[in-house]
Amino acid sequence: MTLGRIDKALDRPAFQQIADELRRAVQAGEYRPGDGLPSEAQLMDHFGVARMTVRQALQVLKGEGLVVAEHGRGVFVRQRPPVRRLASDRFARAHREQGKAAFTAESEADSRAHAVDRLTVSTALPPLEVRQRLGLTGRDRVVVRDRRYLSDGRPVETAVSYIPADIARGTKIADPDSGPGGIYARLEELGHRLARFTEEVEARMPTPVEASALGLGPGVPVIHLVRVAYDDADRAVEVCDTVMAADAFVLNYDVPAL
Repeated sequence: MTLGRIDKALDRPAFQQIADELRRAVQAGEYRPGDGLPSEAQLMDHFGVARMTVRQALQVLKGEGLVVAEHGRGVFVRQRPPVRRLASDRFARAHREQGKAAFTAESEADSRAHAVDRLTVSTALPPLEVRQRLGLTGRDRVVVRDRRYLSDGRPVETAVSYIPADIARGTKIADPDSGPGGIYARLEELGHRLARFTEEVEARMPTPVEASALGLGPGVPVIHLVRVAYDDADRAVEVCDTVMAADAFVLNYDVPAL
C-alpha cells in the first residue's frame, strides 16, 4: 500500500484526511482507472480508524464521482475514458457527402465502440424554449428525434432533436432510419443548405431522469449542450438538446483568431 498516514492531532476530521490521501493517490496515478482501492479492512488497519470512518471517507470520493462501489467486489477508480468531441469538425459537409452523420464521423476517430441503443421519433408541440429558438408559433408542431448513445456499451449521451414539422413531416427525417449522412444530409437535400451552428454549453448536476438514463453515480455532473442549426436563409431548422456525462467527454473547439 502506497498511502501515507493521517495526523490525528489535526483539526481536520480523520475521514476527510483519508479521503484526501486516497484522492491524492488516484490523481498521482498510484491507482489507475479500473483499479480497486484497498478493502475497508485494509484501510482500517493502515490508518488505525474504525470502519465507519473509512466508509465516510469512501463516501466522499463516491460523491465526487472519483470512485464507484460494486456490490460484493469493492470500490474501484471510475473507468470512463473520455470521448473527444471535435466540435469544429463533426458537422463538416464533407462527412455528409460521404454519407456519414456527425456521430458516425466522430465514432471513426477513436477506438471505442459507439452505438445508438434507443431511438424514438414522434410529432409534438415543442417546449417553449425550443419554439422560441425555432421561431415557431404556439400551434406549430415539430418532429422529435430522441436517442441515447453508448460508448463501449456504456450510456454517455442523450440527444433530442426538434425539426419544424413543415420541413420534416413525410420525409426520411421523420423515419427512425434517416439514411446516409443523417438528418443534416436530408435537410440539405430538401433545400435547406446548412450555413452555421450555435452551441450553448453549461455544466450542472443531472436530474434524476438524466442520472438514470446515463447510469451516473452520486456527484457526477452533466454537460448540457443546446445546438441550433441555421440554413443559408438564416432560418433555424433544428434544435438539438444534448445531455452528456461530464466524466465521459472532452469538448474540443478550434476557434480562428479573426
